[in-house]
Amino acid sequence: MTDSPQIDTLLERSFPRTTRTLLDEYATPAYEGYALEAWVFDDQSERHAIETAFKAVGVSARLRSAYKPLVHFFLEDFSWESLQSLLIEYPVLANAPRRFLLEAYPLAALLPQGVSLCWEGVESTAISTPLHYRVNVKRSTGELETYVVEAPNRQHLDHVDEPQCSPCGWLRLSSPQGEVSESIVETDYEALFQTAVATLSSTPWQSVSPNFEELNFSVYLPSRDRRLIWDDEHISLAEALHEDLYFSTLEYFQRHAGLALGDRSIQPGQIVPEILTQGDAPYLKVSLRPLDASQPQRTEVELNDAQQAIDVAQIEQVLAALGGQTLLSTTRAGRVVEARYQAGSDRAVIISAGQHANETSGVVGALRAAQTLSREPEAHFVISPLENPDGYALQSRLVANQPRHMHHAARYTAFGNDLQSQPLGQPFEHAIREQAFAISSAKLHVNLHGYPAHEWTRPLNGYVPRGFEMWTIPKGFFLILRYQPGWETAAEQLVEAVTQQLSQVPGLVEFNATQIALFETHAGALTFPVLHGFPYLISEDADQLTPLMLITEYPDETLIGEPFVQAHAAQMATVIAAYNAFQTLSLGS
Repeated sequence: MTDSPQIDTLLERSFPRTTRTLLDEYATPAYEGYALEAWVFDDQSERHAIETAFKAVGVSARLRSAYKPLVHFFLEDFSWESLQSLLIEYPVLANAPRRFLLEAYPLAALLPQGVSLCWEGVESTAISTPLHYRVNVKRSTGELETYVVEAPNRQHLDHVDEPQCSPCGWLRLSSPQGEVSESIVETDYEALFQTAVATLSSTPWQSVSPNFEELNFSVYLPSRDRRLIWDDEHISLAEALHEDLYFSTLEYFQRHAGLALGDRSIQPGQIVPEILTQGDAPYLKVSLRPLDASQPQRTEVELNDAQQAIDVAQIEQVLAALGGQTLLSTTRAGRVVEARYQAGSDRAVIISAGQHANETSGVVGALRAAQTLSREPEAHFVISPLENPDGYALQSRLVANQPRHMHHAARYTAFGNDLQSQPLGQPFEHAIREQAFAISSAKLHVNLHGYPAHEWTRPLNGYVPRGFEMWTIPKGFFLILRYQPGWETAAEQLVEAVTQQLSQVPGLVEFNATQIALFETHAGALTFPVLHGFPYLISEDADQLTPLMLITEYPDETLIGEPFVQAHAAQMATVIAAYNAFQTLSLGS
């Protein structure tokens, strides 16, 4: 393959598919009569095809999923007939006691109606043999059954030398004479990831950031996603690999720069894993590319009924129709960040969305709210509906191939940082907030966000996303309220008023209750306070621009269709409720 002069390839490699390697090695006369069990990162179709090929040569083979093994057991091996109750014992790790409950998500939602489910933790330490769940079954016929569902893991130091216990490949061979041997197997999935990480450490990066324009991981992964029958949930090795590659690369550069893990001011450049579920064997290409300054196109839609993220041209049209004073800043890739200031006699409010550009419902909700407010004669606000256009363009590019994935690579700017962590006084994305505050003197900023609408995992680094543990599974629509010193009372009044109004939105309280119940089954009791059916967090922040900042968190990443409409309707309702409530608050100094 010949690259264009603008692409610098750091590595290009294919990986033997683990299932085929096992077949080549063990489907031979020497292993006739053996029983083979293997845990691999691959889909059901491939695993069953390999089992059939083994059977044809006299080897009894069972290939299981190393990823979410308990869920796969119930999907592939378990009979649901006459099921009455389940008691599941799960491994408890000292530093992550509920991890294997999370790994079992969303099992509780997949069970037939009326089936009772209880969990019991069992402390586990050694993993020289696979960790396991014990499934105790009671059927309506009175029959009792017990199954052991193994979950192979390995203890290791990760790419930043942090200890992890991660799902892994495993092989067990049983001879006709009863001799058993078992060992960890590095699968193609794991080898691809480790090779990508090794490429980072072997590349001589420049000492000044940004280190690159775009660092691209192009991957072919021949493992299909599996949709589940609950909400937006699916099992996707491709999506999990995107998350591991993206955040592991961020973490590598945080350490490279001498920063703490999770430091959002890091500016390595734009990190882009593009994972396609195609090909016959896993493939990885790591390359350095120029920034993509193109603008993906989307079809114009009726804003109130938008069923997915809308086109940038439509955002610009809505802003133009609103009128008011134009505020502008630029991005690293040269895209424009545009906001509008509408002067009025009300107390001013800043409305923003798109800080994290893969959280797209807030963009539509903010515009809808601005249209509603603009019809009031005394309205006074700044509308900044798309603060991160570079990330938004990347999100459009990525969903063209994987529309059901979260794509956290589009979360931050093309610098690789969270725009809220940009220093003051620069001409980039955060400047639009500084201009908004300077022109309006607003005391309230309503900042619309989202989070994953289905499970978020990093299986090759301990499973639970480091630094984002509270976001790993959905828990409904909730609010975060931050206030400057002296504004606590106003903050409490605001969250009371907003949640009271949101409780009147049809179906929203019920939506929360359903998600929270499932969250508590797999992640433990919700530790947030709840008002009128809405969880919230409230805390002091002396560094924010406005005395009050209300942040929404709707589980919107990956939503399309009517669920997306419901998401931006909730975002709009929050803005309107907060704006109106703010006009009547007794404000602090």
